[in-house]
Amino acid sequence: MTDGVRACQLSDVPEEGALRVVVDGRPIAVVRSAGEVFAIHDVCSHADVPLSEGDVEDCTIECWLHGSRFDLRTGKPLALPATRPVPVYAVTVEGDDVLVKLES
Repeated sequence: MTDGVRACQLSDVPEEGALRVVVDGRPIAVVRSAGEVFAIHDVCSHADVPLSEGDVEDCTIECWLHGSRFDLRTGKPLALPATRPVPVYAVTVEGDDVLVKLES
């Protein structure tokens, strides 16, 4: 029994980068940072733009439009103008498959 829905192949996710996927109709950014894999809702809580197009660094992802930065572990905003967190999802890696648990 697997713990989540297959989102992508780990080999498709860049080191210190993000890959946009859609799982069960939800836009999700699968992100590799600091040797870990994360899954975060791929829409900034401040502006309706994809976070997966932003810079990834030290377990954070930056919205390319206004510079809000979010913690990949919690979804909490670390820099304005965003003030609301974005959902994060539990991730399991099985071989080269990245599985995302959609219940957050």
